[in-house]
Amino acid sequence: MNILKLSTLVLALLGAPLFLVIAALALISFASVDIDLSVVIIEMSRLADTPMLVSLPLFIFAGTMLSESRAPERILMLSRIFLHWMPGGLAVVSLAVCAVFTAFTGASGVTIFALGGLLLPALIQDGYSERFSMGLITSSGSLGLLFPPSLPLILYGVISETRIDHLFLAGILPGLLMLILLMTYSIRKSPAQAKKTKPTMHEALSAIREAAWEIPLPVIILGGIYGGFFVAGEAAAVTCLYVLIVEVLIYRDIKFSELPQIMSKSMMLFGGILVILAASMASTNFLIDQEIPARIFEFIRTYIDSKYTFLLLLNIFLLIVGAMLDIFSALVLIVPLILPIAIGYDVHPIHLGIIFLTNLQIGYCTPPVGLNLFLASYRFEKPIVELYRSTLPFLGLLIITLLIITYIPWLSTVLIGLVG
Repeated sequence: MNILKLSTLVLALLGAPLFLVIAALALISFASVDIDLSVVIIEMSRLADTPMLVSLPLFIFAGTMLSESRAPERILMLSRIFLHWMPGGLAVVSLAVCAVFTAFTGASGVTIFALGGLLLPALIQDGYSERFSMGLITSSGSLGLLFPPSLPLILYGVISETRIDHLFLAGILPGLLMLILLMTYSIRKSPAQAKKTKPTMHEALSAIREAAWEIPLPVIILGGIYGGFFVAGEAAAVTCLYVLIVEVLIYRDIKFSELPQIMSKSMMLFGGILVILAASMASTNFLIDQEIPARIFEFIRTYIDSKYTFLLLLNIFLLIVGAMLDIFSALVLIVPLILPIAIGYDVHPIHLGIIFLTNLQIGYCTPPVGLNLFLASYRFEKPIVELYRSTLPFLGLLIITLLIITYIPWLSTVLIGLVG
């Protein structure tokens, strides 16, 4: 049995698909305690009973259509018209646009590739240094992961069996705090320039007219859910249909002939998430059946009795995880193990979810292996060490935000209490 476990570990190190590694570990674990292996299939099939799972493929498809269209250019133009006149205007625009785009696409890599080519030359032309500009785009590529309809928020809700509408609310204030700190820093670093003129009424109306069909998207999602018109799954369906009509029939950025390719691309991402989820469902239930989390909690409790010390160590652990794994794999592998331990320390699952995603978001641009660093290095054709240096000031601000979010749970829960 030990040889099988060692072989599985070797396969993982050699790059075997994650769902195969997790499924193999589940089979080996159940066999080691003489449990019929058919239980693995039963546990995996329980995933079909998760009602919130239907929102994932729909939001993924909508986000893929937005990334394949000219939506980034229209959103960028609208933001520049209304914010570019202020100090640090283009940097503020870049942060806001990246956050919005990542929230809808759910992937920082898409944001860096879709917007990086537009924003980097614009920032340099506006007087910002190349190092500052690269650092800003690299670190802001994953900013929107706390804003609805973020796919990682939905996935955390599915795994932790937490209400997704509550998670959508919980991420708003922490996400805004992060944006405000980064925007303040960007304004302080803005180059000295002649006073910028405010946009004319004609320019403003033109920009609004260009993006008129994409502006209502956040209202449709949040207003629909919290106005009581539909639940998260229905909001995903409405959003998907709306984006399809807007990008294919109204703007015509996407041709009918391109839809099968976009569907295939989005469903490949969902399929990857689905098989990892199904495989992890079995291994998670094995851990619970064997009371592994409870044993880990008792072991940790022996040495750490303070909730605040536990949260500090949890943040360090999650920052390392975020730098090593992509966010979907990290959620699937770590949440089932950490959740019962955190509850034992009286950490609310909603608060834990925001802490978890904030750490993984920061991990994307944490040396030495943060995913955003490598994506930006490839996109901007710069050495990875140069990206390390450029992101350090932003990384410091993000960690300050993380500590505030961690030790002031009110930020994550106050809106839930107001909405009820």
